[in-house]
Amino acid sequence: MSVSPPPARPGAIGHRMVLVTGPSGAGRSTALASLEDQGFEAIDNLPLSLIPRLLEGPPPAAPLALGVDTRNRDFSTRALQELVTDLRADPRVQSELLYLDCAAEVLLRRFSETRRRHPMAPAESPVEGVSRELDLLAPIRNMADLLIDTSELTPHELRGELAHWFGQQGGVRLAVSVHSFSYKRGLPSGVDMVFDCRFLRNPYWEPSLRALNGESAPVADYVQADPRYQPFFDKVLDLIELLLPAYQEEGKSHFSIAFGCTGGQHRSVTVVENLCGALAKNGWRVSKRHREIERRARSGTASMTGNTA
Repeated sequence: MSVSPPPARPGAIGHRMVLVTGPSGAGRSTALASLEDQGFEAIDNLPLSLIPRLLEGPPPAAPLALGVDTRNRDFSTRALQELVTDLRADPRVQSELLYLDCAAEVLLRRFSETRRRHPMAPAESPVEGVSRELDLLAPIRNMADLLIDTSELTPHELRGELAHWFGQQGGVRLAVSVHSFSYKRGLPSGVDMVFDCRFLRNPYWEPSLRALNGESAPVADYVQADPRYQPFFDKVLDLIELLLPAYQEEGKSHFSIAFGCTGGQHRSVTVVENLCGALAKNGWRVSKRHREIERRARSGTASMTGNTA
C-alpha cells in the first residue's frame, strides 16, 4: 500500500498527535504498537485532562500516538469531544482522530475467545459491556478523521493498514484508498463515496470466467466489453479527479471510494483495478483493497458458491 500523511492545518508549527480510540477489543493496543514501530511515541491511557499539556514547549522529536478509551481515568464522551474540538482549533498541533471500529458480534467473539471481562461490565456478560461502550462511543465515531473497521482484519492486516496511512512522515498529498465489495455482505465501513457496478454485465454467468476474478485479464476484458462500461468509468474518473483536489484543499487527509457488485469478485474488482491505475498515473497516492477476495484468501476457499459476481 502507498502512504500519504495528512496535510498540516494552517498555522500548525510541528506537533503531530494521533488519538487512537474505539471499542475494547477492536485492536487499539495493536495499533499503538504498530505506530510505535513507525516512529511515533506511543502513550496509553493518559488522562484526558493532561493531553493539552503535551503541547507545552517545543515540538517533540517524534509524533505522538495517544491511546484513549473508556478506561481512561477521567473519560467521558463530552470530555473527549471537547478535547478533539480544541485540538483541531489549536494552531500548535496537527491532530487526527483514528477510530478503530468493529462489529458487535466480532467483539463478543474476541472476548469469549480470550475469556476477558469487559471493562464496562466487569460483573456482567460481555454483551452488556459491548452494547454500553458502542453507545458511549457513537458520537466519537462520527468525529473520526480516519475510521478503520477491524472486524475482518488480522493483526498483521491492521498493521498494514496503519503503515499505509501513517508510515511515511514526508509529503503532504491526499491519500486515496479504493475498495471493492459485495452488496450481499453490506457496505464497507468508513468510506466516503460508493458506486454500484451491478448494472454491468455479469461474468459469473460465463462458466469459463466464474472461478476467476476481476484481477484477471479475461474477466477484465469481458466487463470492459459492456458498452456501458467506458462511459461509466470515464464519468466516475472525471468526478473523482474533480473532487480530490477540492478535498485536499479543504484539509482532508484520507479519502475512500468503494465499488460494489453482487459478490465483490468480478465487476467491482475490475473497476477498482482500472481506477487505481488511472489515479496513480495521474499522480495520486492510491491504495486498493478487494474485501471479498482477501476474505476468501484468508478462509482458503478454492471455489465460488452461489452468485458471487
